[in-house]
Amino acid sequence: MTKQRICIVGNGLSGLMTALVLDKVPGIEINLIAKKDTKNVDKRTTAISDTNYKFLKQNITNLEQKLFWPSKKIELFYETSKDKINFLNLNETNSNLMYVFENDKIKSLLLRNISKNKIKLIQKDVKNLDEFKNYDLIILCIGTESKIYDNITRIRSIKKDYKEIAITGYVKHNFKSINTSQFFLKEGPLAILPFSKNYFSFVWSVKKNFFVNNSKIIFKIIKKKLIEILEKKQDITISNIQSFPITLHLRRQYHRKNILILGEGLHTIHPVAGQGFNLVLRDIKKLKEIIDYYSRLGISLKNSYALDDFYDSRKPENIIMSLGVDATHTFFKQNKYLDPLKEIILKSIKNNGKLKKFSKLISNRGLSL
Repeated sequence: MTKQRICIVGNGLSGLMTALVLDKVPGIEINLIAKKDTKNVDKRTTAISDTNYKFLKQNITNLEQKLFWPSKKIELFYETSKDKINFLNLNETNSNLMYVFENDKIKSLLLRNISKNKIKLIQKDVKNLDEFKNYDLIILCIGTESKIYDNITRIRSIKKDYKEIAITGYVKHNFKSINTSQFFLKEGPLAILPFSKNYFSFVWSVKKNFFVNNSKIIFKIIKKKLIEILEKKQDITISNIQSFPITLHLRRQYHRKNILILGEGLHTIHPVAGQGFNLVLRDIKKLKEIIDYYSRLGISLKNSYALDDFYDSRKPENIIMSLGVDATHTFFKQNKYLDPLKEIILKSIKNNGKLKKFSKLISNRGLSL
């Protein structure tokens, strides 16, 4: 039987992971199209659930555990005018709640796997899709705003400009220990993500005006804020500071003919809950199952309902999870009229065992419970 050919455009984490996973499907040939200029290094970290970590282990050869920093405890705090309320602690004893990795190191590992798997890597800039007519399936993992999408989507997307900037960076420290934490501050949510014994990363989402007005002293503000919320006396060293605008962008059309949008081009959400790449990995897992099913039946992907099946199976969770994260962000925004009631609600849920269990299930498996 002639192999079916799949072309994946984009060599970010989503594109590389998609290529490796689909390459394991029998009867499939993978070509990966990458930009010629790949000098930019992604000095950020990403958090994934325990279930998605196991999915990576199944699909990446020689996955070194030291590249992933496990967390058995996650703490959530809400800042009031008087103090910080520790309103939710999530703990595990026999497993991990999440894993944090450095994007550039995992990307290098994925590229090594692709080289060993003999996936054909083609370096070129893609301006239109006419040159890929001979492929059975084309998967686009090319970020959020590519003009190529205009030739695919006809249905208006769900969009929201938060008018916020996400500030990220690495922090070197000498603390005895530090937990994964989320602080809902007056300026905006700030996440602490340990990724080694003496390093953690942070993601602080602040209003665009705050960032612009304090751009010249933002380094000092970040350092002061971190020392304040962590209540540590030791000094810290901050590096790799980057900033990105935050938007909500959910496509309501996933594909056209045999062309599929995947990754951040499909859904971009607020980083407050750390669910972005977790949704992408669940998309890839489901796509593999569907393509494997059609391939084993000997059905041509180009003329099948494979992408319709993917759309039907993944759109509900992607929409519900994304809008749920948006609602969470809205709830924690400062509001002088609702804040007193908010404090009462948060104090009441601290010892709610059922809520903790539900939160852990959703974070780990999404809506596939």
